[in-house]
Amino acid sequence: MSPALAGTAIGAVLALAALAFGFWGFLLAGLLMAAGGAAGRAAEGRLDLRGALDALRGKRSSP
Repeated sequence: MSPALAGTAIGAVLALAALAFGFWGFLLAGLLMAAGGAAGRAAEGRLDLRGALDALRGKRSSP
């Protein structure tokens, strides 16, 4: 799936959530989509969760 098609699909899902459930439904859908994307990348091995958490805690940073 191309990035443009994925972005369009994500936008459509978020727009439907906003129309159906209002602002809080939109926000919850966005957060769950981000969590699902992160979990998928971690399962594929394309995301180092330990490194990401260390960076969020300030223990490590990019040069």
